[in-house]
Amino acid sequence: MNPLRIALVAPVATSVPPVRSGSIETVTALLSDGLVAHGHDVTLFATAQSVTNAKLHVSFPRGYGDDSSIWPWELCELFNLAAAVERASDFDVIHCQAEYAPMSLSFSRVSPVPLVQTVHYLPALEEVKLWSRYPNAPFIAVSHEQTQQLTGLNVIATIPHAVDTAKFLYQGTPDDYLLFLGRFMKRKGVLESIEVAKRTGMRLMLAAAANDYYRDVVAPLVDQKQIVYVGEVDQAAKIDLLRGARALLYPVQTGEPFGLVLAEAMVCGTPVAALDQGAVHEVVDNGVTGMIFQSLDELVNELGQVLALDRLTVSRQACERFNIDNMVKAHIDAYSQLRKVTIAHNEIRD
Repeated sequence: MNPLRIALVAPVATSVPPVRSGSIETVTALLSDGLVAHGHDVTLFATAQSVTNAKLHVSFPRGYGDDSSIWPWELCELFNLAAAVERASDFDVIHCQAEYAPMSLSFSRVSPVPLVQTVHYLPALEEVKLWSRYPNAPFIAVSHEQTQQLTGLNVIATIPHAVDTAKFLYQGTPDDYLLFLGRFMKRKGVLESIEVAKRTGMRLMLAAAANDYYRDVVAPLVDQKQIVYVGEVDQAAKIDLLRGARALLYPVQTGEPFGLVLAEAMVCGTPVAALDQGAVHEVVDNGVTGMIFQSLDELVNELGQVLALDRLTVSRQACERFNIDNMVKAHIDAYSQLRKVTIAHNEIRD
């Protein structure tokens, strides 16, 4: 196969990969370097602080999440996307990783090469109806749950996220704590995680950036003994927390399109206790890498079964499913198909 010329358009809120949290930037970094490792010509459109094996097109010296002087964020994202489209003749395909709405749709009819988008949330029906103004614009979904939400759109592939298994190393003997790792907001289930800890008498570590919800709602419940707040952590500290946890708690209140932290925990050998929302049933092998529950009461009552799961089996199963090579090869197949369609279309037109 001839090498593909690929433009990867990352969000420009922060660097790729992120210094701290940022699942989209994390996955984009793995995809970018993985494509390069497979011999493809990749240009990453991102901030100057990004670290990549691809060619780097710098749109901003820092991300708007780190520098409030370059707002509004919408304009920053549009400038970064436009930079790739302006260079479209240099590429066979442009792939935009959209943190929010797929702004790239508006460029899909003017770009001379295929412009494919991945969104990283579950859109509402009203959003999908609006996006359907561009019914031929290709999407890559991150789960079948998300694919169903994108009904009526041109979903060319469903490709799960990957985890860097060389960094998220297996730990057979955990420490004695449960872990909540995610943004502090009602729908992420932090209050439910605290309830689980209190009802089971176990220690709970909370790791995320402080915000108003944390200060107003969560902080009064933190005693730094049983309920411990460790702050927002960098990648190394995050891995240590995941490896050392007896279980990751994931009692989300609304559905997520994937849940990268689930895969990251499981690769380390840490089983997951989750509520059945969104794509959880696609990521967690129920009874093998974790357990999926219909209610918080059920999760509390059966948490012991989660803790008893064999950590080596958890890790092996997750490494097999969520390794980088699987994700990269699936993207290459999708890009190649788009290029074939474009070539065929151009031949017919000529």
